[in-house]
Amino acid sequence: MERKFFMTDAYELISEEYIQDVHAKGTLLRHKKSGARIALLSNDDDNKVFNIAFRTPPKNSTGVAHIIEHTVLCGSRKFPLKDPFVELVKGSLNTFLNAMTYPDKTMFPVASCNDTDFQNLMDVYLDAVFFPNIYKNEKIFRQEGWHYQLENKEDPLTYNGVVYNEMKGAFSSADEVLDRAVFNALFPDTPYGVESGGDPEEIPSLTYEEFLNFHRKYYHPSNSYIYLYGNMNMEEKLEWLDREYLSRFDNIPVESEISRQRPFTEAKDLTLHYPILDSEPEKDNTYLSASVVLGDYSDVTLNIAFSVLEYVLLDAPGAPVKQALLDAGIGKDVEGAYNDGILQPFFSVIAKNANASDKERFLSVMHDTLQKLADEGLDPLAIASGINYFEFRFREADYAQFPKGLIYGIDLFDSWLYDETQPFAYLKELDIFAELKKKNGTGYFEDLIRRYLLSNTHAAIVTLLPDKGLAARREKETADKLAAYKASLTDEEITAIVEETKALKEYQESKDTREAIDSLPTLSRSDIDRRTPVHLHTEHIVVDDTDYLRHSYDTNGIAYLTLLFDTAKVPDELVPYLGILKNVLGVVDTEHYTYSRLFHEINAKTGGINFGLQVFPVDKGVNEDQGYRMFGIRAKYLYEEHTFVFDMIREILKTSKLDSRKRLREIIASTRAGMEQAIPAAGHTSAAKRALSYQSLLSGWTEATTGIGQFRLVEDLEEHFDQRVDDLIEKLQKLMVIVFRPENLTVSLTAEEKGFDWMEEDILSLKKDLYTDEYTAGSFVWKPEQKNEGFKTSGQVQYVAQAGNYRKDGYEYTGAFRILRMILNYDFLWMNLRVLGGAYGCMSSFKRSGDSYLVSYRDPHLKHTLDVYAGLPDYLRKFDADEKTMTKYIIGTISELDTPMTASAKGSLALNCWYAGLTEADFQKEREQVLDADTEDIRALAGPMASVLSAHNICVIGSENAVQKHADLFNKVEGLS
Repeated sequence: MERKFFMTDAYELISEEYIQDVHAKGTLLRHKKSGARIALLSNDDDNKVFNIAFRTPPKNSTGVAHIIEHTVLCGSRKFPLKDPFVELVKGSLNTFLNAMTYPDKTMFPVASCNDTDFQNLMDVYLDAVFFPNIYKNEKIFRQEGWHYQLENKEDPLTYNGVVYNEMKGAFSSADEVLDRAVFNALFPDTPYGVESGGDPEEIPSLTYEEFLNFHRKYYHPSNSYIYLYGNMNMEEKLEWLDREYLSRFDNIPVESEISRQRPFTEAKDLTLHYPILDSEPEKDNTYLSASVVLGDYSDVTLNIAFSVLEYVLLDAPGAPVKQALLDAGIGKDVEGAYNDGILQPFFSVIAKNANASDKERFLSVMHDTLQKLADEGLDPLAIASGINYFEFRFREADYAQFPKGLIYGIDLFDSWLYDETQPFAYLKELDIFAELKKKNGTGYFEDLIRRYLLSNTHAAIVTLLPDKGLAARREKETADKLAAYKASLTDEEITAIVEETKALKEYQESKDTREAIDSLPTLSRSDIDRRTPVHLHTEHIVVDDTDYLRHSYDTNGIAYLTLLFDTAKVPDELVPYLGILKNVLGVVDTEHYTYSRLFHEINAKTGGINFGLQVFPVDKGVNEDQGYRMFGIRAKYLYEEHTFVFDMIREILKTSKLDSRKRLREIIASTRAGMEQAIPAAGHTSAAKRALSYQSLLSGWTEATTGIGQFRLVEDLEEHFDQRVDDLIEKLQKLMVIVFRPENLTVSLTAEEKGFDWMEEDILSLKKDLYTDEYTAGSFVWKPEQKNEGFKTSGQVQYVAQAGNYRKDGYEYTGAFRILRMILNYDFLWMNLRVLGGAYGCMSSFKRSGDSYLVSYRDPHLKHTLDVYAGLPDYLRKFDADEKTMTKYIIGTISELDTPMTASAKGSLALNCWYAGLTEADFQKEREQVLDADTEDIRALAGPMASVLSAHNICVIGSENAVQKHADLFNKVEGLS
């Protein structure tokens, strides 16, 4: 008999049910004394999740909700450290630890598989949100939010602050500027009409008292939503929660309801601007968007149906609305956006790289196409494909490194935030998918188009125009405003700002007391299992001279197939075109299918077939210097669909029409538009990849096929398409013959025993249809070159990368490098770049191959950051830590090593290890090196790090002003686009 909760005195039971779709028992409670809302999902998942969230509707764009999210994690009543969040990252076995600000809520989730650790994490987070030190120390607000920076009286006055710099980076992206403009335009009378993250122009108007008042109002249990997930004693957790926290508060009214925007009687029409470089063209650089509000959160069927409609109308290759706009020459890329997770979801159509003069045609072509689809009907196969696409992912519940319970907990808020009696609505979707399948072909989806997309005046038309010099003008306006303010101050007032700057720096550099450090609960090394959790279930079979790797894991009936083709014999001049080929295959016509129908056929029966490039570094043995450079085909499917999957792969490899000039033009233009946004948006990754390419063959190949080098090729192809298209077609056809050959093939399959049944005959059958034509072999030509490039963008922040390789000077990899990454990311770099420097983030990486890098994220500095990097070897030579501190670093490192993995991730790891020559013994050795490490092991890394930095491989992606100011650091400076 199922047990009922005994906490009747403290909690009121609202509802209880078993949620079959997510295999968990759902319980909804209310804490009687405080009014806190509690949702429980009980199951056998050991990766436990806790989340406490608050409704936090902002009234302006000062970013107060965002700054509160940062600052409450900077010390509290029971844990008075300056940054307990960082100490938890360093010293806990968390599988997730973060905090997130949304337009209408703020949440603080944690996860761990260790019972003691999970309890500790809950305690620290609850104390942080209810009893933060922000009331005792204004410097916390100044550090994380904003402050005047003036180190010397004669210096120019500037702004600094972590959130301030983070949002300067966010407001540099055209995509993000457009997203915010649409959001604000559709909901002007609600909290969605302002920027919860903070507008850099408004953040400095936030006062300390306003900041505190926001916390006083919203961070109360009466306004809270508490979530627990997984395999734990829920009664015990509830009793502790009541005793330690909730019972201390009385239920009070908190006015935090999210107001509904009244529908418009006519569409809003707005024009805004975004910054581009002087070297960028204004032509073909406008964004056109049309957005409409759709019902509300409560209609789950409608929300899922519109996700399907976005897929059908705009996302899928050849989607009718997208194709109609492209055929009309409106934009070079068109995408849809269905924005849910808010009170009133909305749907957008966006044409990128268009022109302002196209606006009326954009609206009419979109309207006429939708009208035609509503009148003549949608393709039932496209709808079936879209439904299966979302259903497959919902059933699979593979969220990569993120705990499943975390994603479920976030999904709860799609309904719970707006109706406290309905937390589980978005966890019950399988019946809705079945219902939508029945409605396919009945006119249901066409009626949605008529009602919501064609006859809806709650709409916003937003045109985003490129503006040369806008970034420089904004910087000058800010500088002039600050200069005028400084000029208005008395000498005593200026001195006071200098003293405040000095006092803040002293606070930031000060050490926590031993008492404060000891307040944080920690684990010991003895709490850690010395055995590695890595189990490489790989069976190597040779099928007709082809390596076939069987990875046996519990996949719940899903097969994860990877076909890898060695590209080692691809001539150098063709290597960059591998990056083009991966974007072409699967989205061009074949002998039996149009590219649109091909895509829908595949997604209607499988979890997708995808094409990509992958490198496999080799740790030891043959091919150690060059590794393996592979073209990959990946598919996921239910076992019974194996024949269909191989038939589709065969169709694509043997009959793809690579000579369709019109389609190639569309793919190249869309790829360029995507990369123009993606490269600066992930500037840290782009800069690190580029810096590594100066010294590593594998990184050089990766950069040429997927990085800035690939972007330069795509740019050139798009700008000179008519002159280059014949050569492009010839190169792609040559690549097909060189790459997709029987002798190049390796097969990897992750499945249960039944999934392997037909694979050997499938391999033999596929090999018979691969290319055997004669060809001229070649190889990738690469040599190390210290390029040291500075790439200018229209953004306002920097991404500063420096790379090298410690093995080139004879140093070997040890587990201590894992600990070093933890020390740098959450101590040395964190303190110098984020806490003192104001950068939003900092990262480092040290591979077994020796390839290593340091990189900053949304960084207000450039030269200063490189100076910090230069000080690393000396820091390591003098490194000292007591046993407790060292143990924290080790536990944080083990946390990363022990993150639970999905079946597909386990298969991918096993595949990587097979190529690298790594065994379980190597992981065991690494784990022991981590667990047994001491300060001497860390100090010993000063030499390897000096080796890495001595290579002096630097790449920076940053603002035009900053890069130009420090042009002497680079061998080459150029605009990124």
